[in-house]
Amino acid sequence: MRPQDLEALLEGVRGGRVGVEEAMTALRELPFADEGFAKVDHHRELRTGFPEVVLGQGKTPGQIAAIANRLLAVHDRVLVTRVSPEAAEFVRINVPDLCYHDVARVLTGGTKPEAASGPVAVVAAGTADLPVAEEAAIVAEWHGLAVTRVYDVGVAGIHRLWRQREVLSAARVLIVVAGMEGALPSVVGGLMSRPVIAVPTSVGYGASFGGLAPLLSMLNSCVAGVAVVNIDNGFGAAVMAAMIAREGHPSQP
Repeated sequence: MRPQDLEALLEGVRGGRVGVEEAMTALRELPFADEGFAKVDHHRELRTGFPEVVLGQGKTPGQIAAIANRLLAVHDRVLVTRVSPEAAEFVRINVPDLCYHDVARVLTGGTKPEAASGPVAVVAAGTADLPVAEEAAIVAEWHGLAVTRVYDVGVAGIHRLWRQREVLSAARVLIVVAGMEGALPSVVGGLMSRPVIAVPTSVGYGASFGGLAPLLSMLNSCVAGVAVVNIDNGFGAAVMAAMIAREGHPSQP
């Protein structure tokens, strides 16, 4: 339930337009809905400003579909991350009008909110980093941010980054995604007076250790203003960016 829905319901009770029993029915599953295998959190948007996002990884297609249907019953949108193409095909049959973003492995449905804050720039070092970068971009858009994508500007061809300075300067927050040695967030952070959320990816050769090398590089950045999320965690970066970007927008929950 969105904050504005709860406010309208309570105003209806106070004004006599909504009966007590009707209001109780509407609120009965407000904390959560128990699906047996999952307790779907209908209260999260009231607490945090964002509805629950479903992690598809580790869930069966049937479980994903059931949770998505339950969320859409009380929210205007649903977002599922880390969904394989095979699982997405099943879920889309059972949950109408979902869209699958194959690069990001994300399912979206319902009404995407209008961009109320931002812009946020999602910067990717290389094409191989795009699955994580696109996860961040789509999650940010579905959290009400205007998103600018700046892709394939890694340090191996640093001149490509210089041409994007105006775009980067216009952003309120920069999400910088990189694998290999993970140097790009430090470069961007040293150039821009914006908070940088660094996302290490598992892209790289053997000594990259599945993303551990770029993670450590980013954690050891000498640039002030660079924060780091976990390996391949585009989702976490996007949510943090949304929380930063919506500061100064008191109309938002």
